[in-house]
Amino acid sequence: MTNWHPEIPEGQGPLYIRLADKIAEDIATGALAAGAKLPPQRDLAYDLGVTVGTIGRAYAVVRQRGLVSGEVGRGTYVLGSPVAPALLEDTMPHLDQASAAGNGARQPAQQVTSWVQGAMATPKDIAFSGTRITVPAPESIRFDSTSAPEIGQAEAIRDLTAQITRDAPYEIASYTRSVPESWREAGKIWLSRKNWEPSAGSIVPTTGAQAAIMAAIAATTAPGDQIAFEDLTYSSIARGASLSGRRPVQVASDDQGPLPEDLARICAQKHPKVLFLMPTMHNPTTGTMGANRREQIVTIARQYNLWIIEDEVYGSLRSTDVLPFAALAPERTFHVGSLSKAVTAGVRGGWVSSPVSHAQRIYTAHKMLTGGISFLLSELSARLVLSGAADTFRENVLAEIAARHELVQQYLGNFDLVSAPDAPFLWLKVPEPWLSGTFKAAAATSNVLIDDEDEFKSGRSGKVYHRVRIGITNPHTHDETAKGLMILRNLLDDSGAGYDSFE
Repeated sequence: MTNWHPEIPEGQGPLYIRLADKIAEDIATGALAAGAKLPPQRDLAYDLGVTVGTIGRAYAVVRQRGLVSGEVGRGTYVLGSPVAPALLEDTMPHLDQASAAGNGARQPAQQVTSWVQGAMATPKDIAFSGTRITVPAPESIRFDSTSAPEIGQAEAIRDLTAQITRDAPYEIASYTRSVPESWREAGKIWLSRKNWEPSAGSIVPTTGAQAAIMAAIAATTAPGDQIAFEDLTYSSIARGASLSGRRPVQVASDDQGPLPEDLARICAQKHPKVLFLMPTMHNPTTGTMGANRREQIVTIARQYNLWIIEDEVYGSLRSTDVLPFAALAPERTFHVGSLSKAVTAGVRGGWVSSPVSHAQRIYTAHKMLTGGISFLLSELSARLVLSGAADTFRENVLAEIAARHELVQQYLGNFDLVSAPDAPFLWLKVPEPWLSGTFKAAAATSNVLIDDEDEFKSGRSGKVYHRVRIGITNPHTHDETAKGLMILRNLLDDSGAGYDSFE
């Protein structure tokens, strides 16, 4: 048994990440030699004055990085430094090291061969990049993605692409400087709902939904402005807003969405400029906001002059008679949709129905943020919709989602979960003593990638759900889906592994 007793480095990141980094550093420097046994988790937790769960999560991270191995009944042992070191993210280069290397006084001990190497490990800077592994290993079962399943889209895409290359060789070779009427008509068709359709004049084509949302934020706010988010949300938008100098602010919510009284309080006290919502199919809870709640939010938005971004990416999978915000408050709502969940993700087809007063600003902001739309992808997206292929694919995608939910019920039906037959994901509560982050780390060691609740929090929150989101549409086959679900079920059944202990 090693006498190693670390000190957790100071910093702003989670304790378990800082401890994992310290373990990795000591392995690299030789303070922890290959073959050394790490202290039992409960002993180290006592010595450091932290919870056993914190130690378990740190051990899980270094095991995922390939630095240690856990053997049930024996403990956790150091494997040694990896062949190639992980690429460390840093906000600034160390100028003293650069100058030393230049005059021959000191040379770096190791050279990183590729940034991809670092991207395949657990992110160090979670506040910047989120909790997902940026570049998953090829053998991973991707339950952390909800892209449309493969149902034979390639053949239609191949034929339409061949037509486009014949019909528009000049447009493919040049920059895109026009917005054909057919692109706007396709967006009008795709965004329309049972009892509402936008005008073609309000449609701005975009490179996917996230680019559309970030363009709407850029067009309506300035750095320093605040943007309101539910406490659980698609947090990539919250992180993107922070990256662009905007400040996320949390609004308390229930299964219907933001609580009107808390939204009014936030508006009165903090004066956000924009409210971001996913009202038809909320990610990650699958919920739908009712008509009465929507009307209450519109009243508050008008009172406080609040813009609304209505993210309907998942909404394209759900049929509902509830009026969208774009119908209730067209003067202040940006209604965003894309093909990624219902048709195909790789084409990056998206549209936003904007208040006409801001449509040109959206187009300009999108061009500045992305460099402009691709003619080939935008024309392909339009032809998928106008030809009727997109609707056919949506029907087939919904059928495939329903079939995969049957597998979910087979393997996870006895657990506490929230799901819907039209939702490409489920919201699973992990049993005690599991923590959502620990369960995510344990799943990752078995090459199953899922999202813990922290991935969906728009900021610091004292609210704990003990839930994980499991996407079911990305695996290629039913067999791969079933394999991943079986691995998760085995972990859930093994409650003794809740602290990821190998003592």
